[in-house]
Amino acid sequence: MPILLIFFLASGWSALVYQVVWQRVLFRVYGVDIYATTYVVTAFMLGLGVGSLVGGALSRRFPMRSIFLFGAFVLGIGLFGLVSVSLFEWVARFTAGTSDLFVACLSFTLLLLPTLMMGATLPILTGYASERSKNVGRSVSQLYLVNTLGAAFGAWSAGHFLLSALGLWGSSQVAAAVNLSLAIIVLLLWRRIPVPSNAQEAEAGSTGA
Repeated sequence: MPILLIFFLASGWSALVYQVVWQRVLFRVYGVDIYATTYVVTAFMLGLGVGSLVGGALSRRFPMRSIFLFGAFVLGIGLFGLVSVSLFEWVARFTAGTSDLFVACLSFTLLLLPTLMMGATLPILTGYASERSKNVGRSVSQLYLVNTLGAAFGAWSAGHFLLSALGLWGSSQVAAAVNLSLAIIVLLLWRRIPVPSNAQEAEAGSTGA
């Protein structure tokens, strides 16, 4: 369980660094106004919500592969993070002179992909933790706690340190490096992390069905 808490702490930190960075990037497209903030926050909320549904379904369908799925989603987030600033800047150039609605829809759609993957990570890990732990409430609350702490520190560090020191591109690269490092560790070690016997039975049953 402690290693899962570290995984989720790092995941929460990078997610909020991305949110701050992407919001600043969209300020360049829309100007510093309510629209950029609205698009980012709405995409995050919708992506996290839909991602939670997807992650919950996957964790029930493949309980033995929960850790692998977590690593795969974190890898996807990191890969998007690597190119995200350049991608949004390209969108700004590509959509120059087009309608605001088209720019908004394109930016919103791009934001949904990584936020959906972010949203899927929590139910995947909580599903794994609930299968292993005798105290489900405590395990799940610990995951929520460390994820929230990581997110809070991510927002604080991005606003007070990373952006001023590294800029938008550099900050996104640091967050992506955290995601990619975490994903590599998880994907290399996932078979060594114990799988509860009831998870094995559940996956065997769902596969047979």
